[in-house]
Amino acid sequence: MGSIGLSFDEGLADDRPRSLTSAVQERLRADILSTRLLPGQRLHIAGLAKQFSVSLTAVREALSRLVADGLVQASDQRGFRVSPVSLADLMDVTRTRIDIEGIALRRSIEHGDKAWLNAVEAAFDALKAVPYRYPDEPGVHYEEWVVRHHVFHRALVNACGSPWLLGFRNVLHEQSERYRRLAIRDVSKPRDVGAEHAAIVEAVLRRDADAAVDALAKHFMATMHIVEATFAVGPVSGSSA
Repeated sequence: MGSIGLSFDEGLADDRPRSLTSAVQERLRADILSTRLLPGQRLHIAGLAKQFSVSLTAVREALSRLVADGLVQASDQRGFRVSPVSLADLMDVTRTRIDIEGIALRRSIEHGDKAWLNAVEAAFDALKAVPYRYPDEPGVHYEEWVVRHHVFHRALVNACGSPWLLGFRNVLHEQSERYRRLAIRDVSKPRDVGAEHAAIVEAVLRRDADAAVDALAKHFMATMHIVEATFAVGPVSGSSA
């Protein structure tokens, strides 16, 4: 990773420490979720401070925030490291996400209006317009697809009417992101993600809640099964950074 390279106006001097901490936090969050920083990888405060050209305090605060988010672990003796992944956690996250997101999707189908249906279709069309993988790196997500994928899945549940439900859903979505990134690395197993998404959208447009939730569950479980196969070969972990 290179330097963050942020610039700040002189008039924002009082906000500089907080802004730097937030910038480091978001850069580390992105690197963890994309698995550029691997599960279990050690995170050295001094090295990160030098890399990002920020203070030790800014890095320490950013890491502490990520500990609260469950993406980083801290210990008195060993410092900070990226939170590990495991089959047990994968299954727990996947099943809980199916439960929570399924409820949100059912409520959205029940309460969503025409504008919501249009937003779902628009998000799906935007997602289909970009490639799923980089052509020359099939084990890596096309980054714009990742952004539009997040928008698409959020659009599906936006009409549920519950900020609490959406909050829990967002946490689970983030926790599952690393597993999805690990799944795409396995190019040996063909998967039609577009067809999985289409099945969800078609059921939503028919307002068939049972079919929509079933398609959503199958979509999440497909990722889980691919990652399970990856773990069968050997757990994914990283060294120090």
